[in-house]
Amino acid sequence: MTFNRIQQYITRDTGVPGTLLIPKLIYPKLIDEADKFLLPKELAAVYQTPAQTANQGSTYTVNTITPNSMDVRQVGEGAEIPMDALDFGTVTITPVKYGVSIRITREMQEDGQFSLFDKHIEYAGKRFAEKETELIIAELHSTTNAVTGGAAVTIADVAEAMNYLEANDYKPTDFLVGDKILQNLRNIDTFVEADKAGNTDMMKIGFLGTVFGMNVCRFSRNVTPTPSTYALYAYIIDRANSYVVSYKRDITIENFDLPSYDMKGAAVTMRLDVEYLRDAATCEITTTG
Repeated sequence: MTFNRIQQYITRDTGVPGTLLIPKLIYPKLIDEADKFLLPKELAAVYQTPAQTANQGSTYTVNTITPNSMDVRQVGEGAEIPMDALDFGTVTITPVKYGVSIRITREMQEDGQFSLFDKHIEYAGKRFAEKETELIIAELHSTTNAVTGGAAVTIADVAEAMNYLEANDYKPTDFLVGDKILQNLRNIDTFVEADKAGNTDMMKIGFLGTVFGMNVCRFSRNVTPTPSTYALYAYIIDRANSYVVSYKRDITIENFDLPSYDMKGAAVTMRLDVEYLRDAATCEITTTG
């Protein structure tokens, strides 16, 4: 009897569309948005977790040594050896709170084809991850070192930006690129021809693993407030010295009920700050697109 009952439900010529077993199981499929290209955590010179920043107050510091702050001098025979010492500096961290409130009515929960509350929480987590990348890019954008290119980035632009770091004794380790810069790289023959680049990765997968020994990392323009502008930017960094990411509160979800509104909700928050560690360990490349 059970089999016959199910067979009647899934017969297309019986019943009303929307009440049959097949439409209920197959049609309500939610297509997720594409994941954005975000900057990995290992690019930060210092990545502080809430456990590491506990009991430090609302503002705290990262200590640094001032480059070239101690000197060695020639000393004459029998002369007093001159004194010198390192200079020290600090980077001030001031975590800021970011958050979003989610509220779902009981009717939406009862009538929705999907678990709307869970889906909102999932996407809130994505948006917080995107916010971290946005803050990193915004901080890198304020660097002193900058190379202004033309309509497209060139090998000479990349080499000049690398030299900004090397002139200050930093090692260019990573090349962070917006998608328009990535398009420029794809149009540079040197990175396509196997006899010059040493491989054909660009032709096979549309992406280069390294450029002049630097890891290439793409970031999405759509995590920034002005997508079309940030797509034209690229950054060369020394990951051991460039910037610090500091969390005072990791992503936190607090559920609540609003009986008078017949709603279920959640408050999702985090507190973090992104600051330069050493400004000279970063160089920005811009193009006019």
